[in-house]
Amino acid sequence: MKQVIAVANQKGGVGKTTTVVNLGAALALAGQRVLLIDLDPQANLTSGAGLKGVTPVGGTIYDALATTDEPQLDQYTLETSVKGLSLVPANRSLTGAELDLVELPRREARLQPLVEQGRARYDYILVDTPPSLGLLTLNAFVAADGILIPLTCEYFALEGVADLISTLDRVRGSLNARLEVAGVLLTMDDQRTNLGQQVASEVRSFFKDKVFRTTIPRNIRLGEAPSYGLPGVIYDEKSKGAEAYVALAREILTNPVASSGLSERGRDEPAESQPEEPSPPTTDPPGEG
Repeated sequence: MKQVIAVANQKGGVGKTTTVVNLGAALALAGQRVLLIDLDPQANLTSGAGLKGVTPVGGTIYDALATTDEPQLDQYTLETSVKGLSLVPANRSLTGAELDLVELPRREARLQPLVEQGRARYDYILVDTPPSLGLLTLNAFVAADGILIPLTCEYFALEGVADLISTLDRVRGSLNARLEVAGVLLTMDDQRTNLGQQVASEVRSFFKDKVFRTTIPRNIRLGEAPSYGLPGVIYDEKSKGAEAYVALAREILTNPVASSGLSERGRDEPAESQPEEPSPPTTDPPGEG
C-alpha cells in the first residue's frame, strides 16, 4: 500500500524530525522505497540525512512549491547514504514561503503535484512539518493520507492537540476527505517515572487504538546522530532508540496506518466501539491541577 504520512505537531521539541529520518531509514532498511520531504524552514531533516548544503538540479522544496511550472519530482530529489531512502531537501529560503505562497494559485495544494508523482515511485512518503499550523503544514495535510502525531511523555504533552485535531477536521471537510489520524507516537518515554506512566495512560485513553504500541525512549545516541549526518538507526543500530524505530517500522509494515483503518493495531475492541476520531481533552494536561 502506498502511504503518504505527514508527521505533525505544532509544539516544537516533540521528535518530529527524529521520527521522520529514523522511521524513513528503518523502512528503507526493510526493503521499502521511501521519500522524505523536508517542509520545515529549520531544515533539520536535511541536515540529519547528511545533505545539508547539497542542492538538487531544480532547487530545494521552496523552489518546487514556488515554481509556476509543473514541478518534476526528479529535479528536487537527492539520494541519501541509505539505500532506498531519498530526500527533497530544504534550506533557509523556506522561511519566506508562508508569505510567498499566499499570492500563488492553489496555495494550499502546492505540494500535492510532487506527492502524486511520488506515489508511483515510493512505498512511503514521509513529510516533516514545521512547529506551526500555517500554510506549509496545511500543504502537507492536503497531500497526505494520514497524520502521525508525536507526543512527548511530559507535563504538557496534550497541550494544543485540540487545535491540531480541529485543523485536521477542517482540512478533511473541504480539502482532503481521506485525511485521518494515522497514529499517535509516544516519544521521550521513561516508564520508570510516575509522570511518564500517567501521560502514556492519558494519551491512550483519549486516542484509543490509534496509539502505536511502540514508544520511543529518551536516548542520547538519537540526539548525537544528526551531528554526523546519519539517522540514529544507522549511527548506532544497537541503541535503544534505534531499536525502537525499527520496531515502529515493523509495526507499520504489519498494520498499515494510513487509509487502512486502525482497529487492527493490537487491540481486541471491535472497530465500532471506538469513536471515528478521538476527541482531544478539554481539561488540563496530565499532572496539572
